[in-house]
Amino acid sequence: MSNLGANPAASEGGGPDPRQAGPSPWDDAVLAAVLMTVDPVGTGGVCLRSLAGPVRDQWLTIMRDLQPEGSPLKRVPLHVTDGRLLGGLDLAATLNAGRPIAERGLLVEADGGVVELAMAERIAPGTAARLSMAFDSGEVVLERDGLAMRTPSNFAIVALDEGVGEDEGLLNALLDRLAFHLELTYVRVHEAIACDYEVEEIVAARARLPEVTITDDQVESLCGIALALGIPSLRASIFACAAARAHAALEERTEVTEADLAVAGRLVLAPRATQLPPMEPPDDEPPPPEPEEPQEPEENQSNEQQEPQELDDKILEATKAAIPAGLLAQLQMGKLQRSRARASGKAGAVQNAPSRGRPAGVLRGEPRHGQRMNVVETLRAAAPWQRLRREERARVGRESSRIEVRQDDFRITRFKHKSETTTIFVVDASGSSALHRLAEAKGAVELLLADCYVRRDKVALVAFRGKAAEVLLPPTRSLVRAKRSLAGLPGGGGTPLASGIDLGMMLADSVQRRGGTPVLIVMTDGRANVARDGTGGRARAGEEATAAARVVRSLEITSLVIDTSPRPQQQGKDLAAEMGAVYLPLPHADATSLNQAVRATSR
Repeated sequence: MSNLGANPAASEGGGPDPRQAGPSPWDDAVLAAVLMTVDPVGTGGVCLRSLAGPVRDQWLTIMRDLQPEGSPLKRVPLHVTDGRLLGGLDLAATLNAGRPIAERGLLVEADGGVVELAMAERIAPGTAARLSMAFDSGEVVLERDGLAMRTPSNFAIVALDEGVGEDEGLLNALLDRLAFHLELTYVRVHEAIACDYEVEEIVAARARLPEVTITDDQVESLCGIALALGIPSLRASIFACAAARAHAALEERTEVTEADLAVAGRLVLAPRATQLPPMEPPDDEPPPPEPEEPQEPEENQSNEQQEPQELDDKILEATKAAIPAGLLAQLQMGKLQRSRARASGKAGAVQNAPSRGRPAGVLRGEPRHGQRMNVVETLRAAAPWQRLRREERARVGRESSRIEVRQDDFRITRFKHKSETTTIFVVDASGSSALHRLAEAKGAVELLLADCYVRRDKVALVAFRGKAAEVLLPPTRSLVRAKRSLAGLPGGGGTPLASGIDLGMMLADSVQRRGGTPVLIVMTDGRANVARDGTGGRARAGEEATAAARVVRSLEITSLVIDTSPRPQQQGKDLAAEMGAVYLPLPHADATSLNQAVRATSR
């Protein structure tokens, strides 16, 4: 019997001592694979965040070797078609037999086993939705290509997340349905040792699992810990109960103990934490006043109330000790953002295209204007009707064994691609601090241009000062041209804010009309004092700036207002509200922080 789930400091009748060093990340990863195999349906599966390499290969080998004999294991590629995933019409067999013949999809073939998702961080939302529907219902519902059937399909998911940093990650719809979230990025090769569990132990634990019981107090403890850690989904508590029962069955117990709850908190709840539990009041704080006539509880009631409280504290301490160091640091700073951006590479909006980009399904129609016919899907649409069409030809004396394809059967391939993004800086070059703002803008533009080789985006710069605004840098990817344009801009004069917003808006509108995605970044303190005609007057200039901001909002242009004043004022907030923009006060911003803010907004 392996000791991956046990702590050497544990007492005979109790659970692990949270003060002692717990298992290593690799031990927990192997234990998660074991528990998933014991109860694949109850735990849902594993999200394995790691780049391809020997550590991940070792974990996958262990997971596959633990599967009982006869358990299917199917690998789903990134761009799997609906027909291969869910099943559909077997084209070759249908054409030979002259009648519709169905083929089994990957999810049906994986019934009772494991589904591996390759490059899961890039999976299409539609594919994730179909996986989630089959996962939740336990069956695959097929109603396409003239077929209608329901097939049982219960499986666990192993999602291989190869995303780097926080820019890529598994969709929350899938991530929430997987009990174990593992991180193997920092596990060294020599730490990835073999597993001590055998397949026979897994089979015995599966047979013992229906007899394992968990009490209401234990369920309440897990739910309370999830609440204390700020976990919003109820699935986490359900998965924690399933993991505790699976661990008890693995350790040849019929009742869940404190050790099993500690394992469930460590493996299921700790990686999902979004906040640290509330701190206890300091010792020197005076206790609350006691009531005038206190009622003394009976000894039995006092013990019953104390034991669950002690259990909660022990499991909570064990769970807190298992929170990864990087996640713990973010929680302590209060800066954790649980939702990961799905964008990678280009950050533009997704648009349909007739002949280029990634395939995004098929449509009924004729191949006109450069559109491509999908021959396979056309034959698939025509196949169910061949028997009727042969009988129809026989009645008129035109018998033939050829496949008849009619105009209604034509299918064309639909493509989608991300449009080119153009980030437009509208910089306030007025006043004594203009040189500092221009230096920040220059650094941010240069950093963005360095990413353009990968992101295929463009950057433009509009400056306003004195009585008017000018396009300092048209949309470009040229770093040399950007530096030359930025070098000779003087500062000083009034603040024609309305003219600057108008010019930036017109530039963004032209980008939008060409099929691109503009992002408008306005760097100003919001205090306008020059009207569109060049005359002074704060009241009129402010009204015109507000009107220009409302036009930007009506065009639905993604925008960001960066307040560059030494102390953020209400004018900047009001301008952002009228523009429908994100407001970012950065009185002491540098080029790196500006670049990060712009990239976050453009996603």
